[in-house]
Amino acid sequence: MEQRKMKGTEEMVSLLGLGCMRFPHETPGSDDIDVEKAEKMIDYAIKHGVNYFDMASSDAAPFPAFGRAIRGRREKVYFQIHFGADYHTGKYGWTTKLETIKRSVDWQLKALKTDYIDFGFIHCIDEPSDLKKYLEGGALEHIQELKKQGVVRHIGLSSHTPAIVNRLLDTGILDMVMFSINPAYDYRQGDYAIGSVDERMAMYRRCEAEGVGISVMKAFGGGQLLNAKTSPFKRALTEYQCIQYALDKPGVVTVLPGIR
Repeated sequence: MEQRKMKGTEEMVSLLGLGCMRFPHETPGSDDIDVEKAEKMIDYAIKHGVNYFDMASSDAAPFPAFGRAIRGRREKVYFQIHFGADYHTGKYGWTTKLETIKRSVDWQLKALKTDYIDFGFIHCIDEPSDLKKYLEGGALEHIQELKKQGVVRHIGLSSHTPAIVNRLLDTGILDMVMFSINPAYDYRQGDYAIGSVDERMAMYRRCEAEGVGISVMKAFGGGQLLNAKTSPFKRALTEYQCIQYALDKPGVVTVLPGIR
C-alpha cells in the first residue's frame, strides 16, 4: 500500500483508508452489523497496509470489533475519532453538547481498547450556527485540553462547507480536514456541492500550503457516481476514477471509501 507523508505532522498515511459508516449488515435490510465479518475486514485491511480508519460509524458495533482486531498492533493504525458522534443508543447520533461528547469519546476509547486518539475531530460542522454552539459549549476547548494532556495527538475537522473549513484554518489548530471530494460536488452537482468551483479548489490549495492534510469522505457520492441512473453525469464512474480524482487534489493524503 502506497503512503503519503503529512507535511504538518510527519505521519505516513495509507492512500486508501477505511470509512466505517456502512459496515456490512447481518442480513439485507437489517440494522444489525455482522460483527464477525467486520472484524475480518479490519484485519484484512491492516494486513494489506491500510493504516487510517475513520470512526464515524452508523452503529456502535464496529468499535469493539476494532478493539479486538488491533490487539497487539495499535501503533500500526491511526484513528479519526469524532467529538460530536454519539453512540449511547447503539446507533449514530450527532451532538454539540459537551457532557454527551465526553461520555461518547470515553466509551469509544474503552471499546477500541486504546488510551489515546491520533486525530480528534470537530465533528460534522456545516453551518455557522452549529459551529457557534460547538465553540460556546466548550467542545473545542475540551479537545485542546486533551491535546495538552497527550490524549489527542492531532486536531481535525469534518465538514462539507469550505467557509467553515477556512474559518477553522484561520485559528491554526488543524492538522487534518475531512472533506467530501468528488467530481460531482466539485462541479456543483449534489446535496453536498457546497461552495463554488474556485472556492473549493482554493481551500484544497490552502490546506496543502499550510501543511494540513485532507482525508476524503464521499468519494463515490454515497454510491451515486457508480450508477449511471443516479450519476449527475448520466454515466457510471468507476471506483478507481473516483479515488484517483480525489488523490489528485492538492492537500489530499488519504481517501476513505465506505465499506459495505
